[in-house]
Amino acid sequence: MVFQRLIWAALATAVVVGSVQTGVQRWQAAPLILAAEVYEEQKTETPKPAEAPAAHARAEGTAPHAHQHDAAKEWEPQNGAERIGWTWVANILHAFSMALLVFAVMGVWLYQRGTAVASLRVAGLVAAAGWLSFHLWPSLGLHAEVPGMDAASLQARQVWWALAVGSAAGACAVAAFARASWRWLVAAALLALPFVVGAPRLQGDALAGFGPEAHAALEQLGAQFIWATHGVALSFWVSMGLVGGLAFRRWVRPALLAVLQRTEVPAVGAVQAPQ
Repeated sequence: MVFQRLIWAALATAVVVGSVQTGVQRWQAAPLILAAEVYEEQKTETPKPAEAPAAHARAEGTAPHAHQHDAAKEWEPQNGAERIGWTWVANILHAFSMALLVFAVMGVWLYQRGTAVASLRVAGLVAAAGWLSFHLWPSLGLHAEVPGMDAASLQARQVWWALAVGSAAGACAVAAFARASWRWLVAAALLALPFVVGAPRLQGDALAGFGPEAHAALEQLGAQFIWATHGVALSFWVSMGLVGGLAFRRWVRPALLAVLQRTEVPAVGAVQAPQ
């Protein structure tokens, strides 16, 4: 019963939040991406020494790896309804996973502290922690990039992003659930950890290969895109806190309280406290 309510509540939340996110993306981020993609086609690549044999093969007309590149780009959604539709589906799947995470944290809070705090307030706090962990903290070291921009190696960025997210989430968990006075020191140390390690940096110009006009335009688009992604992330987590809090209070909380009461958990003594 609890599992079914959890899944359906997360799915309902995901549809609403994913739709809101898609709309905000179309308004703020998509025009910048489409504009950058126009310039991306103008980028010229300088062959590296290791690429000389392949370049020679292309000159001879053989192009041994060309079919691999073509296969990699065999399908991609077309601009317009198809691209918007697949973006909407991806946003719903992302929102579904985040809703399950938010509900899990709220369930732990309910187990530990009973009904001492209203569901909407807890959802707001969890959403704020999600925004800090999944967006703000990683973005301080790895800012968003428009198409065409070079960056450090993908593996290095993925590892550092995971470290930043894990550190921020751990800091929020320690601050929220630990009771000892040292929790603030541990939380501060966790927040500082990814920046002590240092985010991976690209050696050189991220817009190398573009002409002066395209370079200047992409610099401006890149700065605007960073602020646009902040707006998209903020709208996502604000709507997640509001819609997720309402869904949790309406469908998940009553079922969880019934289970906790049957197991006689002491933390559920104040069942009649604010919802």
